[in-house]
Amino acid sequence: MATAHKAAISSVADDPRWARIVERDKTADGHLWYSVSTTGVYCRPSCPSRIANPSNVQLHDSIESARATGFRPCQRCNPEGPSLERENAALVAKACRIIEESEEEPSLEELADRVGRSPSYFHRVFKAVTGLTPKNYAAAHRAEKVRQGLASGNTVTEAIYDAGFNSSGRFYEKSTGMLGMTPTQYRAGGVNEEIKFAVGQTSLGAILVASSRKGVVSILLGDDPDKLVHDLQDRFPRAHLVGADQDYEALVARVVGFVEKPGVGLDLPLDVRGTAFQQRVWQALREIPVGETISYAEIAQRIGSPQAVRAVAGACAANKLAVAIPCHRVVRNDGALSGYAWGVERKRALIDREASGPESSDHA
Repeated sequence: MATAHKAAISSVADDPRWARIVERDKTADGHLWYSVSTTGVYCRPSCPSRIANPSNVQLHDSIESARATGFRPCQRCNPEGPSLERENAALVAKACRIIEESEEEPSLEELADRVGRSPSYFHRVFKAVTGLTPKNYAAAHRAEKVRQGLASGNTVTEAIYDAGFNSSGRFYEKSTGMLGMTPTQYRAGGVNEEIKFAVGQTSLGAILVASSRKGVVSILLGDDPDKLVHDLQDRFPRAHLVGADQDYEALVARVVGFVEKPGVGLDLPLDVRGTAFQQRVWQALREIPVGETISYAEIAQRIGSPQAVRAVAGACAANKLAVAIPCHRVVRNDGALSGYAWGVERKRALIDREASGPESSDHA
């Protein structure tokens, strides 16, 4: 009996699902349940009750399996109801629709009242789910409306007021950060913006490096150099693309050198263009040391938005500066590799290469 008892403890305690229960992982709610024989209840992973002895626990991958034990649902965590994460996601989705459909930016108090929460609670939940405050989300939405208006041919003034800005002065204070260029240039598809670029070759395939006057704006990896150039043209459809001179080739060589030997480091002036949330994620990525990896959930924690794991993954996918903003160092909670804009095999190669240490340069 003693041996069987120890085996029961070991089988649950060694199950990776048990770790999510010990951590009260809210992201596991709705995907995992557990029942406790000593209390006769079944719970969700985030249940605030004292952690049970694993020898008294059964793990379940469906609510039906938990019900089949004959136990009752826990009154503290209500495993039969929607998870708090889903409730908060629905609340925030409703608030986002209100912001998007309002002609003028609604106040925090107005938004909180319309979703039935206190302003402080609503603000905290909104930021946890989206990574942005309601005010920052509204600003990002207005910026997107300006971009759409300019792209559709509206005048700059029309685009500004259609997006809900009360004055052109308020818009112009923030326009370069929003658009990466002046509104007039953006309306023309980046016309007159000069983008230098060059294509090189690495052991991982072709690489394209492109820069504006502010700094490196794109680092792209791929198999076909021509496709990389087309991708750059799609991103800057009416910019003036200029082939690199000898000085610029030296910059490209630095990037290639980093790909081949990550230990040399890479410190480049960057022209980072993205939303406020994306830029927070990208800054966190740049702080990951060479040779280390981190999970999407950990990045969400670091930027103060623990529930915004999917949004973090989206920001990683939107990154246009391969290796300079090292999104390849982000992995799933279990350490497995997930998607990478330039191919999972390249992601694996970069991680392995960085883990090998600064002296490694053998990529055979």
